[in-house]
Amino acid sequence: MSDLYLTQLTSQRIGYLSTRQSLVAGNVANANTPGFKALDLKPFSATLQETALAMSVTNPAHITPTAQELAVPRPGEQETANATVSGNSVDLETEMVKLGEVARDYQEATGIQKAFHQMFSQALK
Repeated sequence: MSDLYLTQLTSQRIGYLSTRQSLVAGNVANANTPGFKALDLKPFSATLQETALAMSVTNPAHITPTAQELAVPRPGEQETANATVSGNSVDLETEMVKLGEVARDYQEATGIQKAFHQMFSQALK
């Protein structure tokens, strides 16, 4: 079942969300560190748009697809106009909103994966 595109996509989404949660937690932990610049990942949808959907060959007469992998998400400084006098750019309110988004998106991704698993199991019966 791990060869199915939907399971791969949700697994990559969950990995992305895990990385983003770590970055946001680091931002919150360093909220009082002078000169700290808040980090964040570019949206997952932007990563998907940059990556073409790879086809799978199930018949030798099919066109052979090119191999493309999703790039590992790279953290970058988030754009903010709220830098403090100490140079710290962490806004705790924004970071808490991001943590809520990550939790909501994680529940959505795991719900999709669970529903797909249940449908797949029913199809095999």
